[in-house]
Amino acid sequence: MKAKVRGIYSTALTKLLLENGFQVVQPSPVIEKRFHLKSVFEPPDIDISDRYDLQGVHAMGTREAVDRFIQLLQSNLKDVITRRWSVSVDGIYKGKIVEKSSNAALVDIGTAVGKLPETLPNQNEVIVQVERRRIGAKNPLLTTKIKIPGKYAILIPEQKIGVSLKIRNLQERARLYALGRVIKPEGWGIIWRETAANQPQEKLEAEILELVGKAKQVVSLNETAEAPSLLMEGLYCLDVEFPASSKAELDKLRSTVTPTLMGHHHYKACSGRISALLEMAEKLLENGKALEEVEEEFRAAVKREYPDHEDSVQVQHVKLSGRVFLLGEATIRELSGSRLHFQRTLKRDGIYDGLRVPKKAGDKAVTEAEIGSWTLKTRYYSPEGKYKGTYININTPIELYPNAIRYVDLEVDICLWPDNTYKILDMEKLESALNKGWISRALYEAVKQKVEEIVQQLNGQGFHLKE
Repeated sequence: MKAKVRGIYSTALTKLLLENGFQVVQPSPVIEKRFHLKSVFEPPDIDISDRYDLQGVHAMGTREAVDRFIQLLQSNLKDVITRRWSVSVDGIYKGKIVEKSSNAALVDIGTAVGKLPETLPNQNEVIVQVERRRIGAKNPLLTTKIKIPGKYAILIPEQKIGVSLKIRNLQERARLYALGRVIKPEGWGIIWRETAANQPQEKLEAEILELVGKAKQVVSLNETAEAPSLLMEGLYCLDVEFPASSKAELDKLRSTVTPTLMGHHHYKACSGRISALLEMAEKLLENGKALEEVEEEFRAAVKREYPDHEDSVQVQHVKLSGRVFLLGEATIRELSGSRLHFQRTLKRDGIYDGLRVPKKAGDKAVTEAEIGSWTLKTRYYSPEGKYKGTYININTPIELYPNAIRYVDLEVDICLWPDNTYKILDMEKLESALNKGWISRALYEAVKQKVEEIVQQLNGQGFHLKE
């Protein structure tokens, strides 16, 4: 399988992919040099690039390539989170219309209900394609303007020939325009993709014939398929989260290729000044300066960028689904080594879900944690200081950033009441995440083991299970 990789994780991921049978295509100049690769300009089976927040990567590829990538990540990175979108991008579906308005319709395509911004009078079923806009949304965007994408070309329902603007050579553009006019199938137009550049005519002609065959197959399947059903598979999207443990493993992989400070991917995710300082430090390593000396200088330089005692930070509580809850501004009460205590003042009335006790504006949430710990312990108090109960949250190892405390919530909580009783909550949510493929079996078992350890400690402290 062929993979294209870009971004701050590219060296570590390239190492992992090459060691597991992938061919890396379209490498960046840096990756080409580091791995002594030959520059192969072939379309990838999977395209991997940074997420906007730098906390992981996005990938888009064939079902087989995405499956294999997930397997690699979960086998090598203990706390990696892999969220595959259930909808096939560019996939063609026979959908069932479930709701209409004057200018749009909701269409059930089987794995989701998509939005079709078109008017469909007197129809109960419709052939639709999933647009590339709004990838990952609960309700994908659909269109009835069907196109048939390939590696080198896209068949479009318009009578025209187009060439990707990324092909800048004028002679090559003219060649592709002329070829398209000669081989354009009846009823279709052709858009040549960037990868068509400098490909032999026989290969391009063969793909057009293959795409025409796919179009005919869609028509044939439509005649017998019941809605909702998938008529032509497209690509699949994957959102990958690299929590602290995964970043550390990726650091180790990168260090086998090029001089790397431990914490590299954490610091790159900080971006800005910290990322720039890291690049300077690792350049010194490349030039032969001693690791211990570089590390000491680097950590002294970045320490000023991080929060300290009585500073305020945001608490980023990331759900396994990918949704990020900002729990509010927290004041750091203690930061000594890895020991981290912070306090929040709650703004709204409500209910503490697990404890089932009232939450009042002005309540204090006092959290004890260790940077790198798999748990958070938060005690809740009334404004007058009355103790209401405790949550022990199971999470990926806690990370401290210049402006935030971040972790991924692993769903399971243990609630403690003032009468020394406790209860384990939401193990079924963790099991659901396993079944969805969001987490590995190893991470699932690690969470169960952590819960067992906490329960043993509680029992030894005189707590007992709540009836």
